[in-house]
Amino acid sequence: MKTIGFIGLGHMGGPMALNLLKAGYKLKVFDLVPSALKKLSEAGASTTASAMDAANDVDVLITMLPSSPHVKQLYQGESGIIKTISGQPLIIDCSTIAPDTAREVSIAASKRGFDMLDAPVSGGVAGAEAGTLTFIVGGETKALERGRSILECMGKNIFHAGDHGAGQVAKICNNMLLAIQMIGTAEALQLGVNNGLDPTVLSNIMNKSSGNNWSLELYNPYPGVMENVPASREYEGGFLVDLMSKDLGLAMEATLSSKSTTPMGALAKSLYTLHSSQGHGSLDFSSIQKLFTKADN
Repeated sequence: MKTIGFIGLGHMGGPMALNLLKAGYKLKVFDLVPSALKKLSEAGASTTASAMDAANDVDVLITMLPSSPHVKQLYQGESGIIKTISGQPLIIDCSTIAPDTAREVSIAASKRGFDMLDAPVSGGVAGAEAGTLTFIVGGETKALERGRSILECMGKNIFHAGDHGAGQVAKICNNMLLAIQMIGTAEALQLGVNNGLDPTVLSNIMNKSSGNNWSLELYNPYPGVMENVPASREYEGGFLVDLMSKDLGLAMEATLSSKSTTPMGALAKSLYTLHSSQGHGSLDFSSIQKLFTKADN
């Protein structure tokens, strides 16, 4: 039986680790939050006192961390894992970070003889809990095949985007488009409501028309239109505004480094930054609807 080290047990990492336990893998886990460790311990994982302890003597190491600096510190810091880790695990970083950071860390890992994948995910907390995530993978084919069976325990779609960093590029392109769609959906719904339409009726019309999109059909941002989405629970849970803003920031970094033109992405970043500054950073990203309501204007 393979032993997996898992570092980062937050809203996404925790459910992902639980699904690996359900699949029968042995887990060594670490997180800075004691309650997260307790939950995994009660489910059967072995908790460790440090990230290094979780990474030592495992077959596969998975990390799910908040940002590029966290990933760089863990892997390349003064006591970085790739400098001192024992064993020869496949390393899979599922964090959403800058493509350049993913490439840098992967190259450093390769020089130490480790296979490493950048494998950011799409599907949100619900997908993490259900084991239906989409993994967007960058790295060598042989490394992906080495880890495919493990990824399949946590997700239903696995795409090989290309070489190191490609998974991150694809992820930030996807999230930039998602942000643009969500803003446009919220804006259109509010325009209809302001002109006397019922938001549910308008949503049904647009769902069967050329304006249909994922945000409208499966994650409607207008309160009361759809059950079991954040808009129906005061935008609690889900994918936070501040995380979307972070991902849009990564997209803007990629825009600059590649000399691309992304005016809609830049506007989306500006609007989500504004929304966060109004005290909504910890709400789900569909709460951008609030930016267009008359009460908030």
